Amino acid sequence: ICSRIQAGEMVFQWVAYSSSNGLKLTTDTLEQFDHEVPVLLTPKRRPYLSAFFFKQARNRTKDIHSLSDLIKAEEEEESLLDAYSTPGKGSQKRALTTPEHPRSKRGAALLSSPSLLLSPASFSPSATPSQKYSQRGAKGEVVVSFGVVQGTRWAGRQTPGAGVQLGLLEGPEDSLCCSYKYMFQRLRDIRNVLTEKIEELGNGLKSHFNIEELAPVSLPAQDSITVVGQICCDSNGKLNAHSVLLEAGSEQGGQQVPVDLSELKEYSLFPGQVAALEGMNTTGKKLMASKLYEVSHNLLVSPSCKHWSRDAIAEPMNVLVACGPYTPSDSLTFDPLLDLISIIVKDRPDVCLLLAQVTETFEAIFSRCIESIVDGTKSVGCRLVFVPSQRDIHHHFIYPQPPFTLPNLSKDQAQRVTLTPDPCTLLIDGVTVGLTSTDILFHMGAEEISCGTGSDRFTRILKHMLTQRSYYPLYPPVDEVNMDYEKFQSFGQMPLTPDVLIVPSELRYFVKDVVGCVCVNPGRLTKGQVGGTYGRLLIQRSAASEGGSRVSPCLAAQVVKI
Repeated sequence: ICSRIQAGEMVFQWVAYSSSNGLKLTTDTLEQFDHEVPVLLTPKRRPYLSAFFFKQARNRTKDIHSLSDLIKAEEEEESLLDAYSTPGKGSQKRALTTPEHPRSKRGAALLSSPSLLLSPASFSPSATPSQKYSQRGAKGEVVVSFGVVQGTRWAGRQTPGAGVQLGLLEGPEDSLCCSYKYMFQRLRDIRNVLTEKIEELGNGLKSHFNIEELAPVSLPAQDSITVVGQICCDSNGKLNAHSVLLEAGSEQGGQQVPVDLSELKEYSLFPGQVAALEGMNTTGKKLMASKLYEVSHNLLVSPSCKHWSRDAIAEPMNVLVACGPYTPSDSLTFDPLLDLISIIVKDRPDVCLLLAQVTETFEAIFSRCIESIVDGTKSVGCRLVFVPSQRDIHHHFIYPQPPFTLPNLSKDQAQRVTLTPDPCTLLIDGVTVGLTSTDILFHMGAEEISCGTGSDRFTRILKHMLTQRSYYPLYPPVDEVNMDYEKFQSFGQMPLTPDVLIVPSELRYFVKDVVGCVCVNPGRLTKGQVGGTYGRLLIQRSAASEGGSRVSPCLAAQVVKI
């Protein structure tokens, strides 16, 4: 692309280059090819090279001379022409020289095989490490704390991972456990999914707030009415206070009506939100909203009594949470991942939750990388949970995303590894943990509008996720999220309010208690060329208090610089 050459011409170039130098197709030779050959493709040389490559490809059995002979002949021809012309000002060219051992900067980071590159003992030792990452300061500094952290021992149980009951909340038979066909959605199927969402949450609002009757949104009425629908925008632009529409479900006519928010003292809205509005609609063409009903946290399901016994576990459990990328942007070394493995070996957590972007390379290297993580933490014995990301280049670019497949893991390795979809809800020793590697905070933060709420944006977005009972309540989704709504209806909803919600984001890290759920953004392990952060939690399942009220099992949490 950069050299403006066609695919067929590139094939001829590779055939000539590999035949001339007796090379096989490997990652190293491709890097050398990328380093050397495009330099030769000046407009003057391209016709000569095209003919040369075609001749090489047509007669591969003959002994082929090196490309250096052709380069030398072309340079002599240009020198002869220059001798008969007057050089213009600034026309001197830098001489083309070939080093004795050519190796590109990118090629220097690649070894002969992925197994050597990703061995736990030494990840890419010949690569140039990131200067900014290696020179980072404040290593191990705690940047966010939650709960009682003074005197807390951030270590796993005496035998990490032993006896830990970990699995998907719904069970493997009701969870997204394998890949599926996508890109076959019909608009009416998407509409049915959205309508069912409006009806389900609308019925909950109606019963909770004792609403006698829900009126059609476009029916003219002289009295105050209550309507339920989905918030949307009247154009393709960003939602604002003057572009809000309410789209009703099929039971209320399925029509849209503009909403005037001027009489509301406080509100927080985003496209895709299901809400109930009370107001006047005298003409049937605009609703003057006077009250906003939102899903209350009292409607949320508490997991403590439903899925586990009330007996408390005496010993707390240490959970480490990290989100990729696991390499700096200016280097192919896995130094951040090595540092993370060292922390796991040192702190010996019971469970490690690893989300997103283990590597942005192909499947063979990814598999070796996973095996290296598993082998590197073998002495600890902790449980490892891998959650996919849409940034993983080798995996399905769809949401909800099926789990990774790692058929090469041994039986002993597979016992410690849990592969989950994105999103998912885990049950870890009776504690429910919601996970998604998609940056919903960033996506909703760009679309949400608010007035007079008195809370920060993170808290509002997280509350929306919990009250809308969805890992991705935004509709329409951003362009980078390829949503399959039929699967999303089954595997993208929150079956209950989790005790802990993990939502990694490009935005600033935090730990917050939102309507009884501890929400954690651990940040990313690397932020461009510099080091990032990871999270750690100390959780202990507790018996429900008197009256069955919700008791958070998260004793303490921290976000720490790598």
